[in-house]
Amino acid sequence: MTREITLLVNPTAGRGRGAHAAQPAARALRDAGFPVRTLVGEDGLDALRRARAAVDGGTEALIAVGGDGLVSLALQAVAGTTTPLGVIAVGTGNDFARALGLPIRDPARSGRLTARALERGATQGVDLGRVGRKWFGTVLASGFDSRVNDRANRMRWAGGRFTYDLAMVAELAALRPISYRVTLDDRPPRRLEATLIAVGNGPSYGGGMRVCAGAKLDDGLFDVTIVADCTRTTLLRVVPRVYRGTHLNHPKVTVHRARSVTLEAAGVTGYADGEPLGPLPLTAECVRGAVRVLTGG
Repeated sequence: MTREITLLVNPTAGRGRGAHAAQPAARALRDAGFPVRTLVGEDGLDALRRARAAVDGGTEALIAVGGDGLVSLALQAVAGTTTPLGVIAVGTGNDFARALGLPIRDPARSGRLTARALERGATQGVDLGRVGRKWFGTVLASGFDSRVNDRANRMRWAGGRFTYDLAMVAELAALRPISYRVTLDDRPPRRLEATLIAVGNGPSYGGGMRVCAGAKLDDGLFDVTIVADCTRTTLLRVVPRVYRGTHLNHPKVTVHRARSVTLEAAGVTGYADGEPLGPLPLTAECVRGAVRVLTGG
């Protein structure tokens, strides 16, 4: 007998798309013969508690219906277990789904592909980053980009994308180099002045910004993108190229590969999958095949 499928839903994802997306996704799974239970937490901690209970209770799969924030929460429940993760990507960024080649903002098609994967047992082993007990799927950001996040989070009077645009303008005005101490694997630590350092398990963050364009989800390594100390003018020239990944050819940008990365810097917060991890220093480890993802068969 087929075990129950659990849909973990963020009703506010993608400006309300999450609540609407759960219906066609659930319908596609039920049409394929799978019993479906929907979980909506009162807050993040409650949603995580419910998701972990479902995994511990033997759910056939945990399906995240939302954006990268909800996928990040789901990863905390399924990483290191045999329970596969499905992704119905209806958020604003959707970078984890994008890296896997899954549909974006098409919940009915995503539901059908997820059902087909369940029928065929089609899963893909995917690496995850781990910082302490926290897992992440896409990029750990630090420096200019994380300071934009910090500032946006403090701007309670604004909202939406406008908040981040204002925060970016403000951070550009306050642009200054950051003194980092960086350790890659067992290599000697390096001290350097940089604008930002991004540790990529996947290639993109922020809705398609390919900051670590060469990163792969199944090679057991991070791509570490370092943007050296640069002027406002140079940064403004580099940022538009990030969407194409061509910034990696800029002389101010270098890329390194490592299984373990330690970042140390004063006054810098680390963000992973768009969620705050806490202040540096932080050590990230790439854990190969940490989660099984339903890929569509």
